[in-house]
Amino acid sequence: MSAFVVGLLTGVLSGCGIGGGSLLLLWLTLVQDMPQFTAGGINLLYFLACAPAALVSHLKNHLIDRGAVKFCVPFGAITSLLASFAAAGTDTSLLRRLFGVLLLYIGAKELFTKRKNPGTAPKPSSSNRVTRENHGGSPPRNP
Repeated sequence: MSAFVVGLLTGVLSGCGIGGGSLLLLWLTLVQDMPQFTAGGINLLYFLACAPAALVSHLKNHLIDRGAVKFCVPFGAITSLLASFAAAGTDTSLLRRLFGVLLLYIGAKELFTKRKNPGTAPKPSSSNRVTRENHGGSPPRNP
């Protein structure tokens, strides 16, 4: 039952853009004492279940830069394969520490990012967000 509740909560958090997959990975390795490699595989399956809904939402809201997709997908696939081979040959305890450092860095960056206007979210650092500036001056269409 607790696995169902954790899966549900991490799914809701993923839908909110909080990074439920990372939380699921932490729960699997720290609470369930699952090996890092197995937890990573489950996390990938989890992502495959969540990704289509996110993709549909982002397409609907015109938040995908198709030019960036053409560049990022092939290079992302290649680097993912290379990183998986590197991770398979790396000590699990080192991978856990590196992942923890990454989460701390991301958390600190999010916590200390200054907002220009109070009550607004910080601007994303990625280039895949469609704004009025790169959309020809007109607001995105709402279908």
